[in-house]
Amino acid sequence: MATPTMLLLLADGRFPAGAHAHSAGLEAAVAAGRVTDLVTLGEYLRGRLATAGLVAAAFAAAARRAAWSNGRRATLAQLDAELDARTASPAQRAVSRRQGRALLRAGREIWPGGSFDELPATSGGPHQPLVLGLVGAAAGLDPAQVAMVAAHATVTGSASAAVRLLGLDPYRVQALLVRLAAACDATAAQAARAAEQPPQRLPAAAAPLADIHAEAHATWEVRLFAS
Repeated sequence: MATPTMLLLLADGRFPAGAHAHSAGLEAAVAAGRVTDLVTLGEYLRGRLATAGLVAAAFAAAARRAAWSNGRRATLAQLDAELDARTASPAQRAVSRRQGRALLRAGREIWPGGSFDELPATSGGPHQPLVLGLVGAAAGLDPAQVAMVAAHATVTGSASAAVRLLGLDPYRVQALLVRLAAACDATAAQAARAAEQPPQRLPAAAAPLADIHAEAHATWEVRLFAS
């Protein structure tokens, strides 16, 4: 099991994997008038946690479980295909793979002995949750801890972007994250349990409106965030 410090390092938004450049769909939701204040931000974050957060955490935990198992290359390839099938938006698939490449670069540099070569050599790179699972393995995290990092990132990225996009009070945004802590922990625990199942039985929670927003956002010529 990883030390508390290692867990904090991986959960830190300043970890060099490019997460700060993404709003996780919030920029498009703000432009559409669906997120306008702290209350609607809270609703947005809860929705992300129950959908994209659960899926990402489950796949990250499953990749962590596969990292030290026999046949891990085949399992990781199957996980990549299953996650691709669960990501309806081409723009979101591209973002996940782009973030996966960035995290993979950091993982190789920090933990050169990691099993990163077992990731599938797919066009665009592996999905971010799969890379997170192997980074977690290299850092000594167990599947539950990897799921926690993934669930945490689901809400903190958008929350940070909300301060810039809406001019919200950062102290009140942090207070909102504190109120979401129990839901985040519950999502991580649910994801860790789900990760014990075969790849085809992992969660497939969807958010069609988020897919639509992602496709619209990808067409903008001027935007503050990459997604």
